[in-house]
Amino acid sequence: MYRWTFEMVFHSLRGLGVCLLLSASASAQVVAPPAAPNRYQEQKRETNEIAVSLVVSGLTCTCARFAEDIRNVVNDLRPGGMRVLPILGVGGFQNVNDILFLRGVDMGTVDQDNLKLIKKRDPELYRNIEQKIHFITKLYNAEFHVLAKTSITSLADLEGKIVNFNLKDSQTHVTADNIFNILKIPTQRTHYDNDQAIQKLSSGEIAAMIVLTGAPQSALQKVKKEDGFHFVPITEASLPKFDLTPVMEEYLPAELTSDLYPNLVEPGKPVPTIANRALLAVYNWPEDTERYRRVARFVQEFFGRIDKFQEKSRHPKWKEINLAADVPGWTRFKAAQEWLNGNRTLVAVNAPEAKEDVKASFQSFLDKYQTSASKPLTGQERELLFKEFKQFMDTQGTRRAAR
Repeated sequence: MYRWTFEMVFHSLRGLGVCLLLSASASAQVVAPPAAPNRYQEQKRETNEIAVSLVVSGLTCTCARFAEDIRNVVNDLRPGGMRVLPILGVGGFQNVNDILFLRGVDMGTVDQDNLKLIKKRDPELYRNIEQKIHFITKLYNAEFHVLAKTSITSLADLEGKIVNFNLKDSQTHVTADNIFNILKIPTQRTHYDNDQAIQKLSSGEIAAMIVLTGAPQSALQKVKKEDGFHFVPITEASLPKFDLTPVMEEYLPAELTSDLYPNLVEPGKPVPTIANRALLAVYNWPEDTERYRRVARFVQEFFGRIDKFQEKSRHPKWKEINLAADVPGWTRFKAAQEWLNGNRTLVAVNAPEAKEDVKASFQSFLDKYQTSASKPLTGQERELLFKEFKQFMDTQGTRRAAR
């Protein structure tokens, strides 16, 4: 029988140990392949990096259509692009609160009187609100519609009657409440949506309904004068015993025309009213934050394509936008002001008060110029060319006037 000695066992184990050590050493020298990148996390980062949110009022509000137009023009879902996410809100004070307090909201459509009126409601909560919310641009004028039976000829006729002020804390409610308080006309106030209010008005349950929005408003376009309805005017003549000065200092003069409401307004007989300024507002993010950088990039894309909003497929109210217009009581968002400072001529070309014939002539000239040019014009070259073109047109106009 084969007998193992102590020395034999020792040497055998020692050899095995050497082999194990050599094997372990060889394994340690093999470099493990790098971990595959986490595509899910990368996609999540890219998706959030390009998105900004915009809270608006109801679907029938002009602001909702504006948000849709902005989305359609600005959206570019590629990495490094831009994505606008409209959010269906309530409007009025609630949009202000959403911008201030609701996580994930970057911007919102509000009206000019919001800051002043919400601060009156709770001075402590909204202290320094002017520093927390800034505006990017004025969007359009929101007309004050007062729809009633033809027996109501003046706002004064609504004293003590049931009047619908739209949804509570909506923009209509906020502004209508302010106007009726200024004029000291007490009413019994209800808060139905527009479709419900029209039914209540038809049945005689309410005396009038108020809608503040950019005209035309889709629900009101369905109402007919033959059914005994009309818009109540807001003028000194219709309110002879009232001082309209405070109202006119705070709001703009406006009118509702037959072009807007052919079923309610006779051609050549517009109904005078007032309007609020609808604004695109934003939380005043610190400049060193990602939220500020995203909104600043949105401003560049939005303002840089402002001419695209004048196309016929867009809402007709876009013709009222004026990027450079100041808004009393509001501070412009820093990124918006910086863009305006660097693009003054482009702003002038697209301003509502710019003459359409000058803009059309310049575009025609530019099309021919670029056809013959060896390379496309830069933005700076385009601005310089427009200045020279406008100076030439002004000179020609002066010569024609002298003749």
